[in-house]
Parts: sequence; C-alpha cells; structure tokens
Amino acid sequence: MKVNLEAHRILKCSVCKKTGASIGCVAPRCKRSYHFPCGLQRECIFQFTGNFASFCWKHRPVQIITSNNCRDSLLCTICLEFIEPIPTYSVLRSPCCKNAWFHRDCLQVQAINAGVFFFRCTLCNNSDIFQKEMLRMGIHIPEKDASWELEENAYQELLQHYEHCDVRRCRCKEGRDYNVPDSKWEIKRCQCCGSSGTHLACSSLQSWEQNWECCECRSILYSAGEFQKAKKHALPNTNVGINDCLLEESSPKLPRQSPGDQCKDLLRQGSKFRRDISTLIIELGFQVKKRPKKVFINKANFWNSALDGFRNQNFNPSYTIEIVYVNENDHFGREQPGSKQEFLSLLMQQLENSSLFEGSLSKNLSLNSQALKENLYYEAGKMVAISLVHGGPSPGFFSQTLFNCLAYGPENTQPILDDVSDFDVAQIMIRINTAATVDDLNSLIHDYYKYLEFIGCLRLITSISDKYMLAKDILVYHVIKRVQAPFESFKQGLKTLGVLEKIQTYPEAFFHIFCHKPENLSAKILSDLFTVHTLSDVQTLGFWNSYLQAVEDGKSTVTMEDILIFATGCKSIPPAGFKPSPSIECLHMDFPVGNKCDNCLALPITSTYKEFQESMDFAIKNTLRLEKEENSHFI
Repeated sequence: MKVNLEAHRILKCSVCKKTGASIGCVAPRCKRSYHFPCGLQRECIFQFTGNFASFCWKHRPVQIITSNNCRDSLLCTICLEFIEPIPTYSVLRSPCCKNAWFHRDCLQVQAINAGVFFFRCTLCNNSDIFQKEMLRMGIHIPEKDASWELEENAYQELLQHYEHCDVRRCRCKEGRDYNVPDSKWEIKRCQCCGSSGTHLACSSLQSWEQNWECCECRSILYSAGEFQKAKKHALPNTNVGINDCLLEESSPKLPRQSPGDQCKDLLRQGSKFRRDISTLIIELGFQVKKRPKKVFINKANFWNSALDGFRNQNFNPSYTIEIVYVNENDHFGREQPGSKQEFLSLLMQQLENSSLFEGSLSKNLSLNSQALKENLYYEAGKMVAISLVHGGPSPGFFSQTLFNCLAYGPENTQPILDDVSDFDVAQIMIRINTAATVDDLNSLIHDYYKYLEFIGCLRLITSISDKYMLAKDILVYHVIKRVQAPFESFKQGLKTLGVLEKIQTYPEAFFHIFCHKPENLSAKILSDLFTVHTLSDVQTLGFWNSYLQAVEDGKSTVTMEDILIFATGCKSIPPAGFKPSPSIECLHMDFPVGNKCDNCLALPITSTYKEFQESMDFAIKNTLRLEKEENSHFI
C-alpha cells in the first residue's frame, strides 16, 4: 500500500472527506487517498501479499471472463445461495473451475477459517492457482493452521459407534441400548446409513454377517427401484415376512441425533430440504460431548445454585450436564440424581417470572440496574442457549419485538404499544396519539416536558401529524433504547454454543418456539410419545390408552400435562424431543411410578380399569401436589 507518513495528517479521504487518509491508489497519476475502512466501504481492493498494493474503485483489478454460457443464476459453492454469474467486486469466479462462483464475503470467511494450508478451490481442490488469483482480488489468507485443526478432540465423535435398537418392538428386556457381542443381543447397524440399529433377535437375524437395512433406507431403495436388488441379499436363510422385521418402523417419533438421519432426509427431499426447528436444534446438539459434568443444585436456593453452577470455572456448556440435588440440611452430604430436563424446565419458569423481563404474556427485557451490575442478563441468555442445546424446553414467552431485535437487529425492529408495560408511559403515548389539534399537542409536550427532555424525544411541532413521530420516538426509546445495555448483555449470553447465530440464520424456524407456548397435548400425542421397552401386559396397555382418552375428555382429575410431568418432569415436549425416549413398562404394584431421569413410566397391573384409573389419578395428583408445594416453598 502507498503510505506517505509525513503528509498523512493533511491528506483528505476521497470518500469521507476527512483528513488522515494514509492509503493511496498505486495506479500511476491517480491521486485518490482514503482510510482503510472507507476504502472497504467504497469497494477498493487491498492486496495482502507482495508490496501490499492498494487500488481505488476506478483502478482495481477485475476478472476477465472470455465467455459465459451460464445465463441463469448459479449457486455460491460455499453458502449455496443463488448469485448472478457476473464478475463484480462482490462476486468472484474460481480461476481453475469455470462453474465455481463465490460471494467475496464467503471467500473471506473461508480463507480466515482455512488458513494458507487448507484454502483451496471448493470444486477441484487446487490451491496454487486459486490462492494466487484470490490474493490478486484482495482476499486475505492468514498464515495459520485451519480453525478446525486447532479444536481439541474435534473428531472424537467419529470414533463412536451407534448402539441402539430402533425397531418398533424391541424384545430385549435390558432395554434398547443393551449390547452383548457374539450373542443374539448384539446390535447390528444399518448397512446404508449406519445411524439406525437392531438387536439380531429383534429382527430375526441369524448372524451378524447378514445385511440389514432400516425402515427409512429400505423405503428409499424401494422408491428408487432398487428394492428387488436389496431384497435379494437380505435375510437369505430366514422365512420371516418383510412386515415383521425388515420394514419395522423406528421407535422414536422424533429425529435421533445422528448425521445419518439428516442424510436420509436429504435423499428424500434433495435441495428442498426443509430446515425445521428440531433438525436445527439437533445440529446444535452435535457440539455436546459425552463427557459428563455435574451441576449441584440446592432446591432450597434453586436460582443461586443454578447461577453458581453455570458460573463455575470448571463448567463447560459443551459437556453433558448431570444434575445432582443436594440438601444443605443433610449432614451426611447425600446426593440425589435429578432429571436434566426437569431442571431446565424449572429454570425456564424461573426466568419467565424473574425481574429480568417485564410484561404479562409476551415479555420484553426490563431495566434492572442491580441485575445489570451482577451480569444476570448475560447469564439469562446463556441459560436459554443451554436449555435449547441440551434438550430442555424453549422460552415461549418472548415478545415478537424482542425476538426481532435478536434475529434482525434493533435498528430493523419497530415496537408496538403492547410492548409498553409501564402504565404511565402508555397513557402518555395514548394521549399524544389522540391529540386533535396542534395546541393540544403542544400542551401535552409542556405537561411532560421534563420527561421528554430526559429521554431525548423533544421535537418542534409544526403540524398535527408530528404527533405520530413523537409517539414513535417515545415507543422506540422505552422498548429498545432504554434497555440497550441489558439487551447487549443478553445477546452475548445467547451466543453460547452458537445459538444466536443459528437464530439469525433461520429466524422463521425459531420464532414459534421463542414467542409461543407449545401446542396442547392430546391422547394421541402421548400415546405415540411413549414406547413399550419390554413385553408388557396387553390388558394394562389397553387400560393406559383408555385412561389417556378419559383424561382428554375431562373424565379425570389430572391433565395431559400432569401425566407428562409425572413421567419426565416436563409439561411439554422439548423442541428436539426427549432423550432418552419416554417409555412404558407394566409391573405388579399398587401405584404408578415415574422415573424422570430415564423418562420411564411404570404402570400398575390391575384386574379392572376402574382400579387402574383410581391408582393413576391418586398417584399423579398427590405426587405433583407435593412437588409443587415443595418447589413453591423453595423458590
């Protein structure tokens, strides 16, 4: 870059017209000088190689394309968004592949992440010609190793094998994760995707060497016309019907956390793959390592113990969370394992009812100076991110204005009157909006002069239409500008595990779970949600389905939410589903038992339906009542 150290104080920038322009164009007779940020804004090119030359917008190097047969839009091979295949400052073409086009911003991010050792053409992997051209066009390629090579244990999950039985009727009494090599309970993985499995006995396989495809892969092969070919080498020595084993449906009703499932969906839908919320959160969950980290929670001081756990220097949000309940009055120091999803559900309830938010149903951030001083807004954002990624519930109480500020930025968000929770401020705005004459409006400004001066919303009134701009200024100040510091702190916390970035990339998918409560549960939803792990009493399972229908019809003292809380600790299904999947077993006992750590509901075996319903109603109602009293007392 051409730098005149002696005269840089008097040189004026050709863009902003201010002095201190120390960079000049290297083209002969070109006298343009500019600041580095101004040059970037004006689309100048700075070469980060050789003499570090700089070119203004008139003399910058361009890519010469001799012939371009592609008239239609093409995909940027990095972000996969459509671009016009015309070389401009913002659009570049690979020098080694004619159909490889990129956004400049995408290339720059790729170069920073890949470094000089891994930055290459995305199609042909050429590095020499590609890097030389990109350096000429102003792409900065740092001399460092790739960012993914610097991450500790970055590929550890590739060494893990999938070990779970996914057929609808698992016959193993020890559960779906039970795996004993060289036995009938050895788990065989799908030969196509590797992300589904079955016990040999559950699919009537005689040996581990036999090929097996899961239901979803087999349906893809069938629709592709390859079913007969697959059928020819599957189960050659058995006479078991296809409906009994090969086409068994996977038991989980929600997507499992594995890349193979996403590949199956991509096979079905191709480039039109819909990024639904469960898939996005499952992708975020890939960051969570199987290394457990205990979080000790004292129910007598729930909020503070949760804060202490998250603030602990040894806490890592990318580790698996194990909840351990402790009692400060227990002199023996006994620990009680707790349900992670129940803990996260209670945590979201605490946030919703805390002083960090204001409003009735749809809430915005409040201005709490003590909370700001204690950095609680950051912790709140961090808690929301952790709850989503670790399989907990979503907030569901954000206002649309707060969500739009997070997703699109405060500068692109227009609040509404319903966002104002302060009654006095709302009355001021209503009186301003209903002013009939300029004199009435000036009178209101006189009445509220000190307030308007304090918030910086005083304006000269020349016509009655100015009242709308005045009301809008007050609204923007009260809802957005007033809470700018809490918002920035909350946003930083929400960046934990990449959640905010995901929200800003797919705002439509996240809007519903942040601003709306989950749908009401029904008998069918709960019936499909719970799977039968072991061979169970047929009559009891019939009683169970009848009981769900009775609860839905209002013929019971409990609700659908009560049943789910009793079994899992959550009153709604998390966006990414439960892990492990909720299950049912039938046992000879007097009352049902809910194991919230394993999401398992044990049903009592009774002789009549009346006994079954009375047992279920009594246990669920009284258990939840005691837990509610305990939690209310503690909180």
